[in-house]
Amino acid sequence: MNALLWLFNTIIQLYIYILIASAVLSWLIAFNVVNVRSPVVSQIGEFLYQVTEPVLRPIRNFLPNLGGVDVSPVILILLLLFVQKLVTDLVIQLAY
Repeated sequence: MNALLWLFNTIIQLYIYILIASAVLSWLIAFNVVNVRSPVVSQIGEFLYQVTEPVLRPIRNFLPNLGGVDVSPVILILLLLFVQKLVTDLVIQLAY
């Protein structure tokens, strides 16, 4: 059971890192720090978009328009941390 809990927590942590990388890359692209015509940057950006967008889109649709500020990654990270804590506490309670 501990191995499954470790795997679950690791997957959530990796997805949180992917969300942060996606947000940072979008800022770097917006401020013209990185060149989107570079094949490496393009592939990384496409991967991050395809992995994060299906989860972020429903949150964006639910949130009101905040004038260009996208807080959906922050909300998703908070939700993921909440689920991680909830599952961990439930597994610990069931184990004892």
